[in-house]
Amino acid sequence: QVQLVESGGGLVQPGGSLRLSCAASGYIYSINDMGWYRQAPAKQRELVATISRGGTPKYADAVKGRFTISRDKNTVYLQMNSLKPEDRAVYYCKAEGVQYYNGDRDYIRDYWGQGTQVTVAS
Repeated sequence: QVQLVESGGGLVQPGGSLRLSCAASGYIYSINDMGWYRQAPAKQRELVATISRGGTPKYADAVKGRFTISRDKNTVYLQMNSLKPEDRAVYYCKAEGVQYYNGDRDYIRDYWGQGTQVTVAS
């Protein structure tokens, strides 16, 4: 089986920084895009940033210039600077097109992390 384990959330003051990490584990051959999504209370989950297997990033307009996504093979990071109260949400990691071996044959599917809370408040 494949697991995504997130870490790095917490409480930070406006203007502060946090770094989220998400590590995929299992008998993984490859992962296509990896990314971060967030869901604020009473709102739909939205894209924050994604990064391709080749390292090409994409960002939501709301975070451009403040957040940086990076990747080291099967681990993805999100450096969040100049945090604002509206960045408060549960942040979810997603791995797309995970090709892995599960004891009998190869599979390809998407996976989500369990979510990590980010709170921005003074």
